[in-house]
Amino acid sequence: MPQPKSSSGRSRKDSRAKSAKRDADSAARLTALRDLLARAVMLPSDKVREAMDDAVRRGRMTRDDAEELAQSLISIGRRQAEDVLADFEQLLGRPRAGVMREVDRARRAAGIGGAFPITGYDDLAAAEIISRLDDLTPAELRKVRDYERRHGNRKTVLAAADRKLG
Repeated sequence: MPQPKSSSGRSRKDSRAKSAKRDADSAARLTALRDLLARAVMLPSDKVREAMDDAVRRGRMTRDDAEELAQSLISIGRRQAEDVLADFEQLLGRPRAGVMREVDRARRAAGIGGAFPITGYDDLAAAEIISRLDDLTPAELRKVRDYERRHGNRKTVLAAADRKLG
């Protein structure tokens, strides 16, 4: 027995149009991501150090020069990786700080990663650090505050950590 016609034909067309728009948007984002990754070069820090050690063994450079060059290359690489991550997050339409906050939270919950409570701390702006203080325990807050006093000594970060500690 034939079914009566309903307005579902129109909703199917709307649904197909929305789906096609999402697909086109996704394709554009993937193309942008591919272009972004095509510009990237990744050098693991252990490989950089191996190359520098080899240069020192061969007498091509001094240990101090090799260490300075390795630190410089690793620092530049970290900044570039952070830039790529920020661009990637922008392509996905998510704010980077929120994603990194979730990464830090998951890392602490799993008990993995470095001992410092905020990933990439030295490369973050004061506002980014302050936004991540909410998720820290008092012990972690003290660790951040003490590190900040010894290194950046930014008054806004120190004041925010002290406020959180009460």
